Amino acid sequence: MSIEICAIGGFTKTEGNSVAVKVDDEVVLLDMGLSMFDYVKFTEDMEDTSTKTYDTLLRANAVPDYGHIDDWKKKVVAIVPSHGHLDHVGAIPFAAPLFPPSAVVLGTPYTIEVLKSILWDEHLEIPHKFIPVNAGSSYKVSKTITIELVHMTHSIPQTAVVVIHTPYGKVMYANDFKLDNTPVLGKKPDYARLEELGKEGVKLLIMNCLYAHEHKKCPSESVAREMLKDTMLSVSGEGKAMIVTTFSSHLARLKSIIELGKKLNRKIVFLGRSLDK
Repeated sequence: MSIEICAIGGFTKTEGNSVAVKVDDEVVLLDMGLSMFDYVKFTEDMEDTSTKTYDTLLRANAVPDYGHIDDWKKKVVAIVPSHGHLDHVGAIPFAAPLFPPSAVVLGTPYTIEVLKSILWDEHLEIPHKFIPVNAGSSYKVSKTITIELVHMTHSIPQTAVVVIHTPYGKVMYANDFKLDNTPVLGKKPDYARLEELGKEGVKLLIMNCLYAHEHKKCPSESVAREMLKDTMLSVSGEGKAMIVTTFSSHLARLKSIIELGKKLNRKIVFLGRSLDK
């Protein structure tokens, strides 16, 4: 009896995140993300979207390869995306049917709504039950496994550090986090719970975050907001358009851009399909 880990995707590139954690005869899948570069390359000129299946996306290297856990597939009890970015949640509509319908899809309410939006947009359905769980809460997925979500700051709302409580100890999954004490969106990280977990003891920490290996502090999003404010409010642009570029999923940055645009009494126009969505 033991804990086994299979790193399926996301560790050699910043996309296609997915990790399988096997506890005895039960498996929890952490994240199920798209490789966005390969996904966009494969689909940008696609007219017949019916050819967009897990198998075709796998051949395009756009989804995680769950062939690595063929002998674990029937044992999956939960799919847990850590947050709503497509490189963490975007493969669920295509890959979830590989696993038992009894497996629940569990995430923060915002993350679950993002997933529902993707399914609607792709005209797809999956048989799995959606379980929205607020950060700071836990959900028992089986007799021996409980999933806890701990609030973490990121560029999208309701990002969580996932903690798997098992009979053998806790497995913590910290993916795409930012220790921001003055965030533009939401509250700062739940340091109190993180400290408690440290004292209680964590069997294994799986950390997969951009620049996590570098010994430097990432500036707060409020710093970026002040830089935007300084630029947008100081330029002389009367009668002229002002163009600001950003990732469409960087909602914290979008919030700042929109609020500053309103201060300038500007009409806000989103250009691009992803921004429109």
